[in-house]
Amino acid sequence: MPKALLIIDYTNDFVADDGALTSGVPAQVIGPRLIELADAFLKNGDYVILPTDLHDPTDAFHPENKLFPPHNIEGSYGRQYFEPLQSWVDANNDNPNVYIFAKNRYSSFANTNLDSYLRSRKINELHLTGVCTDICVLHTGVDAYNHDYALTLHSDAVATFSPTGHTWAINHFKTVLGAVVTPDISLELD
Repeated sequence: MPKALLIIDYTNDFVADDGALTSGVPAQVIGPRLIELADAFLKNGDYVILPTDLHDPTDAFHPENKLFPPHNIEGSYGRQYFEPLQSWVDANNDNPNVYIFAKNRYSSFANTNLDSYLRSRKINELHLTGVCTDICVLHTGVDAYNHDYALTLHSDAVATFSPTGHTWAINHFKTVLGAVVTPDISLELD
């Protein structure tokens, strides 16, 4: 059975120093690991999926517009993938096992066809990476769990704004969602 690697929201707004909602250095250093994983998945005939935030700052009804500064606006520098992912996407965009889609909620499943896409390809194992560990990665994981997908969280390929939130989310993946956490590091809550 094929499996899928999800690289969630690895954009300039979430990763670059000048990003509107940046996780900064913790997110920047995972870039090479994301590429390593993506290459390995494609080489194995598996899938690489890039669910990516897309927001309209004029949407008065979208809850994120009240919580966060404008980010991942269509056509903006902030919505472009942070390097080295942008170069990887440019080189692999035509590969049929690479799927890129916009999302407008924390979870990659909310308001998208992700579940249908996965089921039509008989994918039942998801490997999660990207940003933010305690927001979009976590909410995607919760929905994946509720849809009965087997989960692996690559703890060396996720990042967020808060060390406390990062540690809590990784523990939640392991102890509540039953995810395999790799590398399996022992974490203590602050």
